Amino acid sequence: MPTLRARLHHGARPGGITGYPLDRIYEEVAFIAYYLHWPHDEIMGMEHRDRRRWCEEISRINRSANADATSIADL
Repeated sequence: MPTLRARLHHGARPGGITGYPLDRIYEEVAFIAYYLHWPHDEIMGMEHRDRRRWCEEISRINRSANADATSIADL
């Protein structure tokens, strides 16, 4: 199987976005995989919009959990 870089070079753009920065794709995939333990191929198969939405939702959950932890620490 060709590498992601090779697939991008030949015009196949994961997530449906032309010219999306490769570093950003890796960041999104790592973020989702770290928090949700989803497999690489499943995350890479997502549309860009869906991958970004999952990143936003994970971030929202983390902010809420951190705010709750801070509130408890203040008691």
